[in-house]
Amino acid sequence: MTQPEDETPDAAATDGEGWREEDWGLDPALVAACAEGAEAGDREAVLASVGDLHAADLADLLEQLDHATRAEAVRLIGPDLDPEVLSELEDDVRDDVLAAMDPAHLAAAVGELDPGDVAYVVEDLDPEAQGRVLEGLEPVDRTAVQQALTYPEYSAGRLMRRDFVTAPPFWTVGDMIDRMRAWEDLPDQFHDVVLVDPAMKPVALVPLSRIMGSPRARSLEALKRDRMEVLEAEEPQADVAYAFNQYHMASAPVVDAAGRLVGVVLMEDAMEALDEEADEDLKRLAGVGDESLSDKVAEIARRRFPWLAVNLCTAVLASMVIGQFEDAIGKIVALAVLMPIVASMGGNAATQTLAVAVRAIATRDLTPANMWRIIARETLVGFANGIVFAILVSAVAVVWFGDPWLGAVLAAAMVINLLAAGLAGILIPIALDRAGADPALASGTFVTTVTDVVGFFAFLGLAATVLL
Repeated sequence: MTQPEDETPDAAATDGEGWREEDWGLDPALVAACAEGAEAGDREAVLASVGDLHAADLADLLEQLDHATRAEAVRLIGPDLDPEVLSELEDDVRDDVLAAMDPAHLAAAVGELDPGDVAYVVEDLDPEAQGRVLEGLEPVDRTAVQQALTYPEYSAGRLMRRDFVTAPPFWTVGDMIDRMRAWEDLPDQFHDVVLVDPAMKPVALVPLSRIMGSPRARSLEALKRDRMEVLEAEEPQADVAYAFNQYHMASAPVVDAAGRLVGVVLMEDAMEALDEEADEDLKRLAGVGDESLSDKVAEIARRRFPWLAVNLCTAVLASMVIGQFEDAIGKIVALAVLMPIVASMGGNAATQTLAVAVRAIATRDLTPANMWRIIARETLVGFANGIVFAILVSAVAVVWFGDPWLGAVLAAAMVINLLAAGLAGILIPIALDRAGADPALASGTFVTTVTDVVGFFAFLGLAATVLL
């Protein structure tokens, strides 16, 4: 049976009053309407533009506004701001939003959040503002937030949820179902029931699906998962994300130093952490650090300056190598024309290897067991590509300048530099990781230096020896 046109599932996404485009992005017209309403001080217009948005989409909308417009929009939305928006915002934008919110509205909004989200929201506030927010919470929630703040940032203790379902192993399915039905504060989301001993230590996980599909007389212990991974509260979130991705877990209990259950990490939380870690690695690989589109000019410039300064030093080093062959370049102008080809090809080849190596280290696929095999593979790849491109560029050089010896020198330099690029792209991140440094943060600079120096030295050195 064909659905009426106005009842199709994507009608809200395609009609004139839709909140998004077909690619799930926010409709630019909606962002513009909110900005215009905020600039005009029109509360009704702002509410009309954001009223039906999901919290995550409203967070995206606020992040697309400039500083002053965002503050005015938040002031106009007032108590109608969905509290969940606060936990969806990027750090710098969240600070702006918190500063623009009326203290009473902020206290009310924070009171509706999970303690873990409250900790995430208030962790960067100054002590006075943090104290005002915490005072507006119920005593139980306040204690939970204060406990969460004692755990390191980006740890399982910050990531976990404190509303979970537990049961003793001897309970039956009927006992569990009756208990959940009678539970006035049953968690909104959970995948497993945690079986605990009298000391509140987790002993097994029982999937909710198995409980709902089993007879009432069946014991919970008979339905437990084959394996349970237990996380420590201070375990880094990178390790938590890896464990979930590696073992395909739906949830995992979190324990304190005494082994007692203090929370549960759900798959959706772990995947969000995994996305954060991947995003962080990508930014560090590019040398931009922890920045976002909402950051201010001065802040972005300050963060990027150190690595640009390091790159300047490495560029000077490469220039010094070129300076050693000033006479050769003066006599054979073609060298100045061709040497960027050698350096750029080496840099691109090294970047390819580097990206694979850094990601493999982050996902722990590159280990001591396979390290030498991967190093050998990348060396052979560099050598093979060097041979192929050596033939191509030497032919170009011979046709261009009519000198077979110049073509041979360029070919030899190409092989040497692509071989060096493969080795540098894999060895440098491994060495930095072994030294305890973040390979994503520092590898790019060192690899670029190696390929530039080796490329220039090989090409100009061979040219000075063979052609002069």
